[in-house]
Amino acid sequence: MPTTFLTAEWRNLLMANYAVDPAILRPYLPFGTELDDWQGTHYVSMVGFMFEHTRVRGFSVPWHRHFEEVNLRFYVRHRHPEHGWRRGVVFIREIVPRAMIAAVANTFYGEKYLALPMRHHWRPAGEDQLEIDYGWQVGGQWNELRATVEKANAPIAEGSEAEFITEHYWGYTRLGERRTGQYEVVHPRWNAHQVLGYQMQCSVARLYGPAFVEPLSQPPRSVFMADGSAVKVMGGERISG
Repeated sequence: MPTTFLTAEWRNLLMANYAVDPAILRPYLPFGTELDDWQGTHYVSMVGFMFEHTRVRGFSVPWHRHFEEVNLRFYVRHRHPEHGWRRGVVFIREIVPRAMIAAVANTFYGEKYLALPMRHHWRPAGEDQLEIDYGWQVGGQWNELRATVEKANAPIAEGSEAEFITEHYWGYTRLGERRTGQYEVVHPRWNAHQVLGYQMQCSVARLYGPAFVEPLSQPPRSVFMADGSAVKVMGGERISG
């Protein structure tokens, strides 16, 4: 049975969700998984958030406990032979500010982490709003996800698009033509904040490839911010055939 690999808190997850042609995603599809959709639409999500109080196998590492992450992900599912369908995510790229974080994730989980200079700001905007900004530097130019959100939050409605985006509790990574890594992420259901305004500046072709330029140049289908919670990332397993 997998043991806990990492514990942390994920906070203020800004999620911008873009419709994408499934043909763009199929080359990234890990063995044993299939694309998941919400009411016939396939999504990629740009997600910025904070890791806080991070511990790996119970130990905290100085200067590696609190840090930003920005990732581009899409949604899949895998039929487990005993437990039925598991809904999960596949990451196109994950950006963090520390090389050691990227090396650990890439080594143990086969992920696609990249270390770049990063920054974030959470600012009050009047009594009822917050300004959220996640930035990462590519070739000397700052990219960013920026939004103004309501301070008040509410439970994510059952059957909603936001539930589809957030209720994927497994990660899948392509390790070869017939090998896939899988790991569980354990957390409670989150609440969501309404987004009042959103901007993205991103070197899409350089980070994710030219196929993603067109879908990420369109307005997102939705943007919201999840408040987040404590999380556990379990040890990895393998799917092979």
